[in-house]
Amino acid sequence: MGNLDRIELLRQFISEEPENPFNIYALALELQESEPKESQNLFEKLLIEFPEYLPTYYPAAHFFAEWDDLEKAQETFEKGIELAKTKLETKTLQELNNAYQNFLFENDLD
Repeated sequence: MGNLDRIELLRQFISEEPENPFNIYALALELQESEPKESQNLFEKLLIEFPEYLPTYYPAAHFFAEWDDLEKAQETFEKGIELAKTKLETKTLQELNNAYQNFLFENDLD
């Protein structure tokens, strides 16, 4: 299945199940390179409408950092870390903490 086929399939899934954050998340990941503005809109939609969907935070923070929105990236990392603590997701917490420390170091924000 090609990239365009996956994108169309995900769009169909979203129209059929608009309350399922996984489909929006998968489409945001799929569009990062080819349609970054739409990917950004989808990440922001997830963070606003599905703030408890923990998988969003790691790739969204990296996406924002890659596009030089350092403030949004930092905010996303911090919210993800707090959510992982609340949900007692230790592996995700460790991954987010490590990525956040690297982000701070690479951008001279520590």
